Amino acid sequence: MNISEQLSHQRVKHIVNSYQLHLEPSDLIDDFEDYLADLLRVYPAALIELALVETLVDNWLTVPLVRGFQFLLQAHQKLKTWEQQPIVSTITPEQFQQIAGLDPSPIFGPTRPTRMQPTVHPS
Repeated sequence: MNISEQLSHQRVKHIVNSYQLHLEPSDLIDDFEDYLADLLRVYPAALIELALVETLVDNWLTVPLVRGFQFLLQAHQKLKTWEQQPIVSTITPEQFQQIAGLDPSPIFGPTRPTRMQPTVHPS
């Protein structure tokens, strides 16, 4: 695995660890890790990041938060849906950054800061 792939995988792990998405009864943690590894082999890591964050948003008001294998099933369903139709994200790059704590440019492309327009005062 090259350095770029390692960084991409590390970003996915950051999201998983930040929200403790891997929490399962101890006998299922390995299943979660295996499933995540399978997803990383099949899909680009940036797409997995987006699916994880979109799934978090979908489950935001669910108490307790869906975690573990069930969470990955939901994220995987998003990935499968995106294979069949265009990806339409419900979050902005800024929201992605706030939720994931990561730079959104690998997912959304380079974003330029909004240029400040000078204030025009009537004469």
